[in-house]
Amino acid sequence: MANQYVKKVLIVGGGISGLAAAIALHKIGIEAEIAEKQLEWDVYGVGIIQPPNALRALNEIGLAEACMEQGTSYSGFDYYTGSGHFMFYGPSPTIEGYPGVNGISRKKLHHILIQAVKEIGTKIYMGTTVNQLENKTEGVSVELSNGITATYDLVIGSDGSNSKVRQLLFGEITQQYSGQGVWRYTLPRPKEVDKGLFYYGQKAKAGLVPMSEDEMYLLVTTHEPDNPKFPNDQLHVLLQERLTEFSGIIAEARNMIIDPALVVYRPIFSHFVESPWYKGNVVLVGDAAHGTAPHLGQGASIAIEDVIVLADILNHDLDIQETLRIFMEKRYDRCKLIVDHSNQLVEWELLTRSGKMNDGGRIGAFVNDTLIKMNEPFLTEVKRPIG
Repeated sequence: MANQYVKKVLIVGGGISGLAAAIALHKIGIEAEIAEKQLEWDVYGVGIIQPPNALRALNEIGLAEACMEQGTSYSGFDYYTGSGHFMFYGPSPTIEGYPGVNGISRKKLHHILIQAVKEIGTKIYMGTTVNQLENKTEGVSVELSNGITATYDLVIGSDGSNSKVRQLLFGEITQQYSGQGVWRYTLPRPKEVDKGLFYYGQKAKAGLVPMSEDEMYLLVTTHEPDNPKFPNDQLHVLLQERLTEFSGIIAEARNMIIDPALVVYRPIFSHFVESPWYKGNVVLVGDAAHGTAPHLGQGASIAIEDVIVLADILNHDLDIQETLRIFMEKRYDRCKLIVDHSNQLVEWELLTRSGKMNDGGRIGAFVNDTLIKMNEPFLTEVKRPIG
């Protein structure tokens, strides 16, 4: 059934959520255009953890199988002290038909999404963002930075944590610095690393995440007071310094960190836009609406869920304001849970580093309970308004 209210859509941002949105909309017969500010596809990051709910959402647009084929799946994580003493194995909660975890290179994930978008013929404006938005009776009048001016029935802001669409809708918001930074580095994967590994030191948490048969990535979170700025040519040395307390396989990994250009460092910020995430016929999704710390591996997952849910509601041919109202009803609490619980984990990690907390079991149970919650169905019945 064609949507009588939405025929023409602009997606601002060609990251994970933006590309997934174009595919999801095409599936229900709505064509979209994408405005991507990068001149060329430049994928930020190293690898990504895909929990079952992310794969379930990707399955709605036919891409879960490709992710599992090009990534590597495993059942959960082994946990160790910083000195290498084994503590416990933590199986990841599962959804029937999906593994506990799938690790994949961000570049491979992006390639999978790009190929799918190319196959459906989505028009993409590279090196382009939005300059102005104006909600009008007939839709949203948009001025793009490439000089194009057009009217769209719906504009989707999927342009990340520093969203231009969000700024145009709601002005500047404060992103909260967590006090932590996250470091990543790609490494060869030994055969014995057959699941994720986490090591808890006194000053840092280090993990190894498989993402293919022959590659894994090192993941390190550290306390970085006052959000310091690091020289790019010293990133490898700075990461090595933060791993001196670790022994065993993390110490071996430390010795392989030799190229500063391969170190990906990001200070951890979070934000959550209060309801509603829309104004008129313009709506925010993904990191534009809810940027989260990476401690639950759910940031990309809930971004993909956002656009799958939005497409599902649009498929019911409700008017746009009713569509967006239902969208908020379905997404607000679920996304807030992830942002809040991730912030809680950041706080507990900082307390642990300062010696004020020593209860790994509590943290483990908290993570497990949250992931079980995220495995609950995210696509639920769309109830039409009465009358």
